[in-house]
Amino acid sequence: AEARSMESLEKQLICPICLEMFSKPVVILPCQHNLCRKCANDVFQASNPLWQSRGSSAVPSGGRFRCPSCRHEVVLDRHGVYGLQRNLLVENIIDIYKQESARPLHAKAEQHLMCEEHEDERINIYCLRCEAPTCSLCKVFGAHKDCEVAPLPAVYQRQKSELSDGIAMLVAGNDRIQAIITQMEEICHTIEENGRRQKQHVGLRFDTLYGILEERKKELLQSIAAEQEAKLQRVRGLIRQYGDHLEASSKLVESAIQAMEEPQMAVYLQHSKELLKKITDMSKASMSSRPEPGYENMDHFSINVDDVAEMLRTIEFQTGA
Repeated sequence: AEARSMESLEKQLICPICLEMFSKPVVILPCQHNLCRKCANDVFQASNPLWQSRGSSAVPSGGRFRCPSCRHEVVLDRHGVYGLQRNLLVENIIDIYKQESARPLHAKAEQHLMCEEHEDERINIYCLRCEAPTCSLCKVFGAHKDCEVAPLPAVYQRQKSELSDGIAMLVAGNDRIQAIITQMEEICHTIEENGRRQKQHVGLRFDTLYGILEERKKELLQSIAAEQEAKLQRVRGLIRQYGDHLEASSKLVESAIQAMEEPQMAVYLQHSKELLKKITDMSKASMSSRPEPGYENMDHFSINVDDVAEMLRTIEFQTGA
């Protein structure tokens, strides 16, 4: 059982590049996978053939390569793989694994613990009820005489196997957790991209509405301006007519006053008949043309946008699209 556990643990400590057990120092990538530093450097150099080595006088800003386990892109700073963090946990596990692999399974060199209650007795059994190691006398005469016990080596091997399996499970769990993190990071990227695209779509739709409103506004303002100009031209034409009539009438009045001052009757009578006719004609001239009441009113160009405004306020996203 212990051999199987050690074999399972060993599989978790194999470098995906050299297919050998990780050699120190072990570097941990941003995706949480591990590589020997030498293997990481080989992959990095293969992906960045022009990258200068450490100690060069012209070191660029860094480089990048993909993790051989998950293809996650690893971006390095100017230190290259020497800027990656060492995974001391994996290095310690490798040390423990190598130490345990070098020891025979049937003859572990250890210092025998002695029972505190029976000083001459070695601790050689395990109390299953109390979950504590003890000695044979404690089982026969002492505190554990009514408890179920098991041989200490058997419990030792079983618990060590469980611990080895737990270590292997934790190491393997890092890959699963990182895969989940990577997946969620991709989801975040997709959310951002979809949000940006939908914002642009909504913006274009509203720009179309703005364009329609501006075009309609222009048409309505042109209608108002056309009627305004037509009315102004008519009224200004009437003003000119009345002004011309007023000017002619004023000149006629002036001529009549001058005629009234003529002392000679014969001279007066020579021009009076024509002057009287002009006055009569001027008096009969029709000047009844004028704008009808309310002609200046432009209220018929009022518009009601309450319904349209309310409709615009109810614009919502489509459902089930």
